[in-house]
Amino acid sequence: MPTDGDVDVLPLYLDPEEANLDEDKYVVGGSRAAKELNNASIRQKVATGRVVRPDQILTRTSVRVPSGENLSFGTYFNAFPASYWRRWTVVSEVRLAVTVHGAGATVIVNKSMANGRQQKVESQTTNGDGPTTLTFDLSLGPFVDGGWYWYDVVAGHGDVVVEGAEWSAEVPADRAEPGTVDLAITTMNRPDFCAELLAQLGVAELAPYLDTVFVMEQGTQKVTDSERFPAARAALGDKLRVLEQGNLGGSGGYARGQLESVRKGTATYTMMMDDDVVCEPEGIIRSVTFGDLARRPTIVGGHMFSLYAKSRLHSFGEIIQPWRFWWMSPLDTFNDWDFGSRNLRSARWLHKRLDVDFNGWFMCLVPRQVIEEIGLSLPLFIKWDDSEYGLRAKAAGYPTVTFPGAAVWHVPWTDKNDAVDWQAYFHLRNRLVAALLHSTYPKGGRLIRESLNHQVAHLVSMQYSTAELRLMAMEDVLAGPHGLHDMLATRLPEVNAFRKQFTDAQLQADPDAFPSIRREKPARKGKDLSDVPSRRSQLITAGLAPLRQMKKPRELSASHPEVEIRAMDAKWYRLASFDSAVVSMNDGTSAALYVRDRDRFRDLMKRTADLHLRFRKDWDSLAADYRAALGDITSPETWERTFAPWLDGTADE
Repeated sequence: MPTDGDVDVLPLYLDPEEANLDEDKYVVGGSRAAKELNNASIRQKVATGRVVRPDQILTRTSVRVPSGENLSFGTYFNAFPASYWRRWTVVSEVRLAVTVHGAGATVIVNKSMANGRQQKVESQTTNGDGPTTLTFDLSLGPFVDGGWYWYDVVAGHGDVVVEGAEWSAEVPADRAEPGTVDLAITTMNRPDFCAELLAQLGVAELAPYLDTVFVMEQGTQKVTDSERFPAARAALGDKLRVLEQGNLGGSGGYARGQLESVRKGTATYTMMMDDDVVCEPEGIIRSVTFGDLARRPTIVGGHMFSLYAKSRLHSFGEIIQPWRFWWMSPLDTFNDWDFGSRNLRSARWLHKRLDVDFNGWFMCLVPRQVIEEIGLSLPLFIKWDDSEYGLRAKAAGYPTVTFPGAAVWHVPWTDKNDAVDWQAYFHLRNRLVAALLHSTYPKGGRLIRESLNHQVAHLVSMQYSTAELRLMAMEDVLAGPHGLHDMLATRLPEVNAFRKQFTDAQLQADPDAFPSIRREKPARKGKDLSDVPSRRSQLITAGLAPLRQMKKPRELSASHPEVEIRAMDAKWYRLASFDSAVVSMNDGTSAALYVRDRDRFRDLMKRTADLHLRFRKDWDSLAADYRAALGDITSPETWERTFAPWLDGTADE
């Protein structure tokens, strides 16, 4: 059951609704209109409003089912992801043991197929009023492509208490001893959030699995100064180590944790975890157990739910699309899925096993054996360190499994503006580095062309700071792999200092900080910015927008922005038609002034064309250089030199 009384998370644990499965894709057929209509209907809420009342939750492992009611445990945290255990572990059979208190309680075990269809497996009914443990022996044989096990409880003439339930398996003796994990948490200026996370990790149920909790402190607002830290320190005791170092980004923090874990050599696994998450401790136990029983050393990742809408899942798993070399969820899945609207038993797509290329390091368990063989993180600061590591491990024969039932709650990516702010530099630089290391297509497939398209989109959108940072990223990649460590601690301040000269990077929280909106030329036929243009209209705009940039900007636009555009509507095809605009940021806290500059556009376009042509010309030699250097730049010895200023022991004290 949930660790607190938050009703928003209940759909992830319990489901009082009847199953309402969406339509099979082969019934829908291949018509584009039919598929779009079906995809829209799949997201529609099917819940009728039946809820589990908070007073029904008795303890962490018990819940009361009122007389005459049916409660399903076919949910994200309580169903058993049979297909994942079938595919990746040595387990072939599981035993479900459910302890219920109350006469006339019926426990029904169900399973699903890969297409989501439900089948009843077995049921048992209690006779006496006292506690009764009902057991079910279940084969994992039928789950090659997908499917789950779960159980429902039906209360008879009186209330029933489900006092506990567990899934267990007979395993070889050499697999029976549970492994232990070192947690590596990188933090920067989130002292209270990080201290609360540490307190969540100090629960008794997790203690046998925890070896050490490393906190890589990289900020000026220290977690040790938080008023919540003493409670965390008391809960974790001598298992907690806070290591202070300079701001080396997520990859520098996680690499330090990996290095310390490998040096210590006592834990079976290292788990990377963000500092700004709320953790379900049971997920760590499940990840360790799954890793212990995996057929071969396996990276085990968790899922991310939204911290602000806690039943919403960011992604069920991610791959690197090889032609584009871009991270994405597979096309037959749904992002931002709301389990509060349509739970597991009603969502057909959630029953097919999803195989992934990597898992984000907001929660990701890596066997120490893997780190010792393939090395530590690339020195990328942020972005692509986790995805590159997944591809590197896969090439070495170590798979990644994004494991249902292990998760954290995190600030959703959609609330950030990382495509146009300082992070744009790291997005492109690190994507190019990862592609040079792992792309199997000549010249990186579509990557160079897509980079050019994105660059032009930024230019016609008057996002000159972003365009400059992207060119800086390309130049740094061309400089070769051995500079990555040298710039790890310095590139971010250099990027931020460089951005300050551009108006589109100067954020203002006060709306009156900008001149008033005025416009020489009214909108054509009175059109507003709310309409989404057709694909054909967007293609026409894409062809004409760069030509329009060669015209002299309207005179009034230099002193008064022509329009105010909300973040949700700040698409390139809208911005391209204006000479200046006030554009708000995704987080809703500020806005920036965009002003068209014809001379800057010309200069940036020329440099853009030159750099992209150079990448096409030099791709093969660059790829050879990066692949030859990979072992060195990810080795513990090289990372130790980078960490040298903070390895003398004084930071620990």
